[in-house]
Amino acid sequence: MNLEIKQDILLENLNYVIKGVSSKNIIPILNCLKFELNNEGLYITSTDNEITIKTFIEKSNIEKINSLGEIVVSGKYIYEIIRKLPNVTIKIEEIIDNKINISTENSSFNLNCNDINEYPEIDLNDSKNPIIISKKVFKNLIKQTSFACSTQENRPEFTGINIKLNKNILECTATDSYRLAKKYIELDQDYNENINIIIPNKNVIELERMLSDNDENLEMHIFSNKIIFKFDNIIMMIRLINGNYPDTSKLIPDKFNISVSVDLKNFFSAIDRASLFTSEYDKNTIKLELEKNIINISSNIPEIGHVEEKVMIDDNYKDLFKLAFSSKYMLDALKTFESEKIILNFNGEEKPIIIKNINDDGLVQLILPVKTY
Repeated sequence: MNLEIKQDILLENLNYVIKGVSSKNIIPILNCLKFELNNEGLYITSTDNEITIKTFIEKSNIEKINSLGEIVVSGKYIYEIIRKLPNVTIKIEEIIDNKINISTENSSFNLNCNDINEYPEIDLNDSKNPIIISKKVFKNLIKQTSFACSTQENRPEFTGINIKLNKNILECTATDSYRLAKKYIELDQDYNENINIIIPNKNVIELERMLSDNDENLEMHIFSNKIIFKFDNIIMMIRLINGNYPDTSKLIPDKFNISVSVDLKNFFSAIDRASLFTSEYDKNTIKLELEKNIINISSNIPEIGHVEEKVMIDDNYKDLFKLAFSSKYMLDALKTFESEKIILNFNGEEKPIIIKNINDDGLVQLILPVKTY
């Protein structure tokens, strides 16, 4: 293999595939990147067996191809070498003794190669009926739900995002059993098969970071044990979590005793300020009291101080209603809404708080209250 390529073009692609190299891998070959240069261009692949990322650089974006071939080299070292070189043309040449030479006019590195035959073969073929969705829409789906996933490995299914597809309704759900985020959208076409899968949240977040915020399409190819995403010049495969995701549909009631319309910005700011006097020791708890047309928000740390905030609402309630909740969970949930006003729904001080968009039922956030007695 022998080629010449601009540093910025190569680095842009390495920035993607390096995410598939795990620093915790004890299998040496999985710490490597595979380079395949053929008549079409350059393919670069990384895998840790849980995810696989493959990028493609077209022949037209390569300065010069002197000879074709395949190599496998340490991902960490080739990435750092390319990252620290100036934005000039780089020559990568396979040389004797199973090495490659990476050089510019003023720099030269020799890097050992690994056995190409040891690199795992990954099936990245298409499914028969891929789901087509806008990158921007999918990116928002992840942002509005992924934060609610659990980080505790004792319930593996809670560490992932549940994706369901029924005809043209795509639904994403995440929960850690203390809060829940659910978002559904309508796709442009119906799909015959029902989908119900769990994707590891840590990998979906990496995918979300790779997606540009535009209306170009993303393809999702779903199989029994994996999902493949295709967009731009990138293919990303993620292994699915085995198990059954709990039925969360019954957790969100249809009717509420109290529904309050509140200005999102004012409510968020009040909770943000009140959260200054909370601690992780007491679950970042703040108290909410609703009476007449005022929401009173308060918190205190005995050795530090006390804070009270008032938020005016349009409605007027005669009976005093109060509960407590985690300010952290509430702030995380409120960040997902883009409307000026939201609806806070209550069914009692021990029942979940349900937050909805005033103009769109597609996004629902649920937070369990905190007992303060």
